[in-house]
Amino acid sequence: MTRPSFGRELFSGRLRLDLLDVLPSLAVDAAGEEFLARLRTFCAEKVDPQLIERTDRIPDEIVNGLKDLGAFAIKIPREYGGLGLSGVCYHRALMIVSSTHSSLGELLGAHQAIGLVQPLRLFGTDEQKQALLPRCVREISGFILTEPDIGNDPFRMRTTATPVEGGYVLDGVKLWATNGVLADFLVVMAMAPAGMSAFLVEADAPGFAVEHRSSFLGLRGLENGVIRLHEVFVPANRIIGPEGQGLEVALAAQDTGRLSLPAVCAATAKWSLKIAREWSRVRVQWDRPIGEHEAVAAKIAFIAATAFALEAMVEVTGGRADTGRFDTRMEGELAKLFASEKAWRIADELVQIRGGRGYETAESAARRGERGVPVEQLLRDTRIGRVFDGSSEALRVFVATDALTPDGLSGTAERPGELAPSYGPLAQHVRFLDRSARRLARQLDTGKARWGDGIGTRQLFLGRVVDIAAELYAMSTACVYAKALDDSAVELADAFCRQSRRRVAELWDQLWVNTDEHDAVVAARVLADGYTWLEEGVLDPSIEGPWIADPAPGPSTRPNLRREIRRQ
Repeated sequence: MTRPSFGRELFSGRLRLDLLDVLPSLAVDAAGEEFLARLRTFCAEKVDPQLIERTDRIPDEIVNGLKDLGAFAIKIPREYGGLGLSGVCYHRALMIVSSTHSSLGELLGAHQAIGLVQPLRLFGTDEQKQALLPRCVREISGFILTEPDIGNDPFRMRTTATPVEGGYVLDGVKLWATNGVLADFLVVMAMAPAGMSAFLVEADAPGFAVEHRSSFLGLRGLENGVIRLHEVFVPANRIIGPEGQGLEVALAAQDTGRLSLPAVCAATAKWSLKIAREWSRVRVQWDRPIGEHEAVAAKIAFIAATAFALEAMVEVTGGRADTGRFDTRMEGELAKLFASEKAWRIADELVQIRGGRGYETAESAARRGERGVPVEQLLRDTRIGRVFDGSSEALRVFVATDALTPDGLSGTAERPGELAPSYGPLAQHVRFLDRSARRLARQLDTGKARWGDGIGTRQLFLGRVVDIAAELYAMSTACVYAKALDDSAVELADAFCRQSRRRVAELWDQLWVNTDEHDAVVAARVLADGYTWLEEGVLDPSIEGPWIADPAPGPSTRPNLRREIRRQ
């Protein structure tokens, strides 16, 4: 039986630290440690991150090298040719590759988290698993849902799946298909007669075309693009899950898949801490290392404490997911929300600590004789975390909607007040968490009493409630994780909890004292062209074109840009 969700219990006013006690499952076995060691050596010795950054491309030999290591098959069971390693090991692997270059983490994550691997493991028939999981060991998959005119509201999807003899015919245009440019096969979401459904589409199928390879602010090397499907035939045995259950397939895959980004964010924080520490000792201003100045010291403390909390969230949540005994969907969403927001702030603070050097590219600094530290790249790469795989605003809505839905799963456990003494120096924070959980439930009840069914439209109120819950979850995992480690971990957990409590206090204040209603009036006036006079005096350098391209159906009229990875 699946045990209750820690997040749902939290919103109900119950702090269930007993649900986080999964630390024995965090150990990686000998096979996992050996794989991580080989992966680390490969990334350190074979990957040139600056080459990827310059060329906007992961070389074929690197992709093939990752395949040879089994990096595309970390969680695929051994019976299908995979490594059969744990989710915790997979997250640690993502930390290694993404700290080498961000696009490597996206390549592996899009394949194993939301690509074919996870949906097939969860919803595939035995026949599908036998036929397809062995292919996933060396062939690359992706997942495509977004269209030019849909993002977080997939029910407006225009891609169709029309039943024909022996299967379906798919027609439509998909946008921002991660791994889509080089994938061998993809999970494609389309509207069938029974509703949204998930289909496995071969990338070499007639009518499948990569029309455009997208370029972005960061994540250079990301193989993301526009996919056109014109009369693409998909056999009936290539639908994943029942027809009409596509959204369930996608959401279930994301239950654990959403932990991929927090793992990448934890890597961002850990590397940022290393750079902040080393730089702040050698850079001297006013006769003292900058790290000894209070303004910089506060930034270093924030990075260190938050790096610990992010690692704790990934390890504890990943360990819980590995057991298969917990409902971790809400925790994955809270972790993704919290991690992406905090990683962005960490990257911004690291640029500030580095000063002008933080704005300069690594190659430019190296050419003039200094160490090339890619901090500006980190800032560019990190920003997307608050947007994709569910924007922060959308995730707040998703979590709040779940929190407002009654759930029969619950249970009894020791009162946190009784558990607090076992946390030693962190006991005060455990007691704070207990009080805050009960207050969180009361505030949510107050909102429901005030707005009734209309509370669902109060996105800013609900967003603050969710942000409080994310902070409380981060504090909870930090305390549990530190308890199992050493005194230095307890020091970092204590520092994080102190910082987090200040943020929570501000959020409590903003729940009821804010400018939300006035801001809504101003925004409406802006949208009604009430302040266009303020836009005068500047030029718009935008390239002409429609705000949203019309995904007109039909055959592709452009060259197929699909990339094939070649063996040397």
